[in-house]
Amino acid sequence: MDLLLEGGVVAAAGERLDQPAQTKVFDAAGMVVAPGFIDLHAHLREPGFEHKETIASGSSAAVAGGFTAVCCMADTDPVNDDPSVTEFISKRAQQVGLARIYPVGALSVGLNGVEMAEIGEMVRAGAVAVSDDRRPVANAQLFRRALEYARSFDVPVAVHSEDLDLSDGGSMHEGAVSTRIGLRGMPTSAEEVMVARDVLLADLTGGRLHLCHLSTPTALDLVRTAKQRKLAVTSEVAAHQFVLTDEDVAGADYNPNWKTNPPLRSATEVEAILQAIYDGTVDAIVSDHEPHHADEKELDFADAPFGIVGLETAVPLALDRLVHGRVIGLTQLVRLMSTRPAEIFGLPGGSLREGAPADLTVLDLRAVRTVDPGNFRSRAHNTPFAGMRLKGWPVATIVGGEVVWQAS
Repeated sequence: MDLLLEGGVVAAAGERLDQPAQTKVFDAAGMVVAPGFIDLHAHLREPGFEHKETIASGSSAAVAGGFTAVCCMADTDPVNDDPSVTEFISKRAQQVGLARIYPVGALSVGLNGVEMAEIGEMVRAGAVAVSDDRRPVANAQLFRRALEYARSFDVPVAVHSEDLDLSDGGSMHEGAVSTRIGLRGMPTSAEEVMVARDVLLADLTGGRLHLCHLSTPTALDLVRTAKQRKLAVTSEVAAHQFVLTDEDVAGADYNPNWKTNPPLRSATEVEAILQAIYDGTVDAIVSDHEPHHADEKELDFADAPFGIVGLETAVPLALDRLVHGRVIGLTQLVRLMSTRPAEIFGLPGGSLREGAPADLTVLDLRAVRTVDPGNFRSRAHNTPFAGMRLKGWPVATIVGGEVVWQAS
């Protein structure tokens, strides 16, 4: 099948299309051409933390990882709780001109969980969702009001579900492994009690609730129940959560590059995540890209910051473990990484229909490569996947009809 891209959109799709004069041709024979992949969850750090990542380096990493669009969280400095910051991010992304970057505005002023941010002003400035991601909103009344208020602007409230009292300063999954290696654990209940509360508040308010990077069977069961009741509840999982376990943390000799939040769970939780991806409980697969400077990840495991980079590994991890692992088919993967993300955050894309944005991700399902952080375009290299061989990689990324990245 041929695709004709013209004026930044898909102009035609069909067999043996006529080729207008002077049209550039991209030969994707033997490859898979999918609507551009959209990452709902990444931290691009600019403004304020340019030593970790910039919008330019994050955009470059995104397109090299097969993403045509990225939604970036609000934990910048200053926090994206003001329309001026939202506008800065959008303007900077347009100057870079690689991936489409969509700002996520803060739910509360300064991410402090006390006073609601100017949601309406940020949405008018370009914010596509609101979230205090990485800062759980402990104040249930504030969260209820945010769901109600965001509803009037038809944007979702994305939430990091964690009861900090139950986490109690833990640095990995609580279980037999944490006991064996002597690290303080984070129980699954720390995630689950907050998911339960927020689903109940979504039911009360009718607001759109998006649950970020879920990692436990009970949390996913709560999503199943919410979907059965037709609540406006959606969920995502991070790619590393269905690949690694707490045993990998133990095998990494206390290397902080295996420290994530939610923590890498046990094999039981990983099986539950795979089942939830298979049965449609999960709506989106995200990178949860969290770049850190090398010095920060050289601290002891307990003291190092949470998070790993994911923009350049999420797609091959998903192809390797989900498609080649026969958990889901390619069509369902495209739905999880393109179509549904576009629907959840109300973004252009997610389709190859005529008139859709000419944003494409080209995949080589047969390619086998080894993850090499030295080749990352991100400024950060904090990944637990160095040296892992994966089958299935992006080979080109097209945004607005222009090839913005192609594998060498």
